This record gives sequence, C-alpha cells and structure tokens, in this order.
Amino acid sequence: MLVRQGKGILAADESNATCEKRFNTIGVPCIEETRRDYREILLTTPGIEQFLSGVILFDETIRQSTKDGTPFHELLASKNILVGIKVDQGLEEDLNNPVGKVTKGLDGLSERLQEYKSMSATFAKWRAVANVSDKPGDPTVRENASRLAAYAEICHSKNIVPIVEPEVLMDGPHTAAQAEDALVEVLSVVFDALEAKNIDLRGVVLKTSMAVTGKDNPLKAEPSEVSERTVRALRSSVPNHLAGIAFLSGGQSPEEATANLNAIARVEPLPWPVTFSFGRALQEPALKAWGGSADADNINAAQAALLERISLNIVADAAGYTKTMEEGSL
Repeated sequence: MLVRQGKGILAADESNATCEKRFNTIGVPCIEETRRDYREILLTTPGIEQFLSGVILFDETIRQSTKDGTPFHELLASKNILVGIKVDQGLEEDLNNPVGKVTKGLDGLSERLQEYKSMSATFAKWRAVANVSDKPGDPTVRENASRLAAYAEICHSKNIVPIVEPEVLMDGPHTAAQAEDALVEVLSVVFDALEAKNIDLRGVVLKTSMAVTGKDNPLKAEPSEVSERTVRALRSSVPNHLAGIAFLSGGQSPEEATANLNAIARVEPLPWPVTFSFGRALQEPALKAWGGSADADNINAAQAALLERISLNIVADAAGYTKTMEEGSL
C-alpha cells in the first residue's frame, strides 16, 4: 500500500534544472555523474525501507544504477519500496491565457508508462501548479485539471496508480486564509475533472499543498492554523473514497513541514489515509552533509541526516512530534 501511516514517500524526482539550483547551494556541478552519486547516497541509505512505502524517481534516475551495477529501480524493489516515476515534462505557456502555465507531457505518455512498468514502476506522478492569486474559474486551472484527469485515465489503462499533484504555490504575500480558499477552488476543479472522466478515485492518490502563509508574508501562520485550514479545505473538496492523500512540503523548511504535518495528524481521523511525500524537506540536511564529497564520513553523515528527517516525519504523521526532537536524533 502506497499511502499508510508509518510509511512516507520520498520525492527524489527533481528535474535537472531544479537539481542544479540545489547543487549550486553547496558548490557542486550539476552533471549526470554527480546527480547519480547523490541519488545513490539517498537510495542506499541503510534502513529506509522501514520508513518508506515508495520513492518517486526522475526519468534519468530510473535508468541509472549503483556503482556496483544494480539498477536503482531493482534496488528499491528488492527493499519492498514501491517505484514511482515523474511523468509530466514540466511547464509551458497556456495558449489561452498569456499569464498561465500548464503542464505538458501527455504526448507519448502511454508508451512511456509501458516502458516504466518494465523498470518496476507501479505508480506515477504529474504536477500542475496554481497561484493563490488565481481568480475563481481561472482557465489555466481548468486546463491543468483536464490534463491531470487525462493523465490519470492513461495511468489506469496501464495499471499504474496515478498521483495527481495540483500544487498551490507558496509564492506571494498571501495569508493562510487565502491559501485555504485557493486550495478549495483548485481541488474542486481537479476532482470535477476526474469525475467527468469517470476516474475510479479508489485508485488515485492526491499530493497536495497545505494552507500555509505565502513566502513574502512575514506573519507566518502557526501549525494549528495551518492544520485547521488545510483539513477544512480537504473535507470540503475531496471525495471520501479517494485512495489517500500525501502532503507536499512545497517550499517550507524541513522543520516547518514536519511541524505542520504533525498538527494535521492531531485532527485525525480523516476520511482518507494520510502521509507525506516530501522532496527538499527530507533531502536538504542530507545534501548539506554530503557537500559533493566522496569521503565516507560525508556519505555516512548524509545518510544519517536523511534517515533522521524521515524518522521525524513518521513520528509527526502519528502526531507525536515535538520541536525538542530537532535538537537530537531519534
């Protein structure tokens, strides 16, 4: 099962452009070799199978192998970790909206999914983006929802579980209340599009933002407010028979994402199983500890940092996290 308490999903599917931004922070050149080295550190971390139900990979990564020649997807499958794959191909201009961005990648998707299945993939992910400032009825939101639904339909035709990710971005000065309203608007449109195509939601996972304050607003909402607004938005717009929900960190710091996840867990039970699917919020400490070094001490420190971050979020998903845990390892 992909979504369950006690197991999270590692998002290791950064595009090369996003990976370059992260590598720039530690002064490491972003080339195929360094990306492979870094992903090997993440995926060979001892003990991650205790805490991860799945890992989302990028196209480049699912084709790569460890230094001893074991394909990454085979390594994960041997640990009983489900292999996922990012199948969207990034953003493009919305021809019907000069300021809108829609996600591309539907062309050839069926054939690509068939190939990914041969590489152990059992689930996929497609990300669309929306802004809190988007107006109700925004044509780009509708177009992205339509593409998410088309993607889900193709996934089901290949017996692949689709993760639909309509991310409401943190960009801007908005309040948590405005983020809540945007979540309701975007999620309602997405589920309308899914149901219009008769997608069986029992085989769909939602990867969603939380109702957090915008990056440019200095008055940050407390976790209790974030959880209240996030859960209210989900209850009002997400059908109860959805397979599950995985929260994304979406620009939050590792500590913020964990604290907000913990607060959400405190208002359970919810109609759906809930977990986390974090990228940078799990990887950032590991990336800093690694620093691009081949030294065994750095590699061990990076893996320890990743495992600790995952462990903290497992505790948070059970509503047992406290900030004092950040001061020492579990």
